Amino acid sequence: MYRKTILPSGIRVVTEYMPAVRSATVGIWADVGSAAEQREQRGISHLVEHMLFKGTANRSAREIAEAMDGVGGSLNAFTDKEATCYYARVIDRHLDLAVDVLTDMFLHSTLDPEELAKEQSVVLEEIKTYDDSPDESIHDLFIQTMWSDANLGEPTIGFAQTVTKLTAPDLRAHMRARYAPASVVVAAAGNVDHETFVALVADRFAGFSGTGHAVVAERPRTTPGIRFTHKDSEQAYVVLGSRGLSVRDERRYVLSLLDTLLGGGMSSRLFQEIREKRGLVYTVYSFQAAYREAGLFGIYAGTSPAKLQSCLDVVREQLAVIGEVPISDAELRLAKEHIKGSLTLSLESTSSRMIRLGRNEFAFGRHVPPEEIEAGVEAVAAQEVRLLAQELFAPSELGLCVLGPIDAEAIAWDRSAA
Repeated sequence: MYRKTILPSGIRVVTEYMPAVRSATVGIWADVGSAAEQREQRGISHLVEHMLFKGTANRSAREIAEAMDGVGGSLNAFTDKEATCYYARVIDRHLDLAVDVLTDMFLHSTLDPEELAKEQSVVLEEIKTYDDSPDESIHDLFIQTMWSDANLGEPTIGFAQTVTKLTAPDLRAHMRARYAPASVVVAAAGNVDHETFVALVADRFAGFSGTGHAVVAERPRTTPGIRFTHKDSEQAYVVLGSRGLSVRDERRYVLSLLDTLLGGGMSSRLFQEIREKRGLVYTVYSFQAAYREAGLFGIYAGTSPAKLQSCLDVVREQLAVIGEVPISDAELRLAKEHIKGSLTLSLESTSSRMIRLGRNEFAFGRHVPPEEIEAGVEAVAAQEVRLLAQELFAPSELGLCVLGPIDAEAIAWDRSAA
């Protein structure tokens, strides 16, 4: 069901045919994110993403919105640390309209200075929204702490002082440097005929040229530290963790199982120990931040200030236990089935499949079929999980970030022993 064509210009076109659906999701990917930005232009990739919705030589911002609303479709975009994606989901018979709107935005946006001024104001409000959402901003603080001297460690959205200084010529120069055929992937999933889609993309991208700058994936040095940020709030928000693995690391399936065992669901060790047995939190989970040449592993919890020390103690205890005590066959089997079941459920979405197509093309240069993932998960032995836990969760490798009404002196955190 997967096919790939490289156009003469260098644009990669990948599709995944899903005959049981009547919809399709198409995305235009640019191989650039915040990790490729200069520090004084932090947030420019995200601002470009916003501006491509603000009007083209052929459509106003309102006409762009009405084109998709008029057929019951949806239009959106996202920027992360290593890629930017513009995508639309429509009924299959409107796929040509979706491609036309997306390519119009991608190739013919006017980047009007007056619209830029308004959109900079919008982004500043978005930054304030993050600042007022401690359960989200704590993750940025964690990444900044663990990668303190790297572009990957900086927030994708940028900073108020960098975003407001960007000009329309800055955005145009950024696009010329980064939006080139060799760095573009057009992906579609759903009721899509590959040959028809390739012809459509080739027609809409006719004349698109340029060389751009090759993206070199960053491999930052991990700098685990301790960071307390005071904020007047009812809860204390905490992330602790260590370096993780890149998306290309051969042990990524081992880490996925470790993640699932620790904090991947209601039956996970952290959920059961911290919430169900002790009632210390409402939310606790583990997560991975995996990139092409680097990764982080973290555990998030939100708890009352008075319960923070107890929460941290239990987390560190569980990190030590999973590296020392053998994992039972039953628990490992439960984790494997959880991962495989979640994967299968995600494959019912055309949007999820389109995003998988784009990310895999940038990370691996190929499609990674679900069967390969399931086989990789099945091949993991319990001892591999324990050994990876011992490696990643050495006390000296752990970083800690706390956001809330907590002073560093109030928390005992010995990095020499678990």
